[in-house]
Amino acid sequence: MKLASILLSLSALVFASAAAQDSDVVTQATTSATAWLALVDAGKYPASWDQAAGLFKAAVSRPSWATAAQAARAPFGAFQSREIKSATFTRTLPGAPDGEYVVIMYASHFQNKANAIEIVAPMREKDGAWRVSGYSVK
Repeated sequence: MKLASILLSLSALVFASAAAQDSDVVTQATTSATAWLALVDAGKYPASWDQAAGLFKAAVSRPSWATAAQAARAPFGAFQSREIKSATFTRTLPGAPDGEYVVIMYASHFQNKANAIEIVAPMREKDGAWRVSGYSVK
């Protein structure tokens, strides 16, 4: 009985530690996403490309990103606010290599679109930094 109690206590500690680590990871990733989104909100699309993950840069050239981002964001009008609705750590994403990702979903408000959804996917790169590897807005 004592052994079972000890094992349960140890598993609870491991779970709590893993949850705390996931929380730290999510915090780091959302901090990175917030800084990156500030560039996008300001229309600094080339600078946002410069700050993106290597995976992002390999998928789209700097000029193509600037053109596509401007075209995607222009109809929404000026950024007003956003709130994180969910942030989930994962090691796999469709069409991406295995790694460490946090998929963040925002409820966002723009001048011409009061109820937009933005999805940002920062990834941890080899240098340990979190950088955005994907973005969409609807």
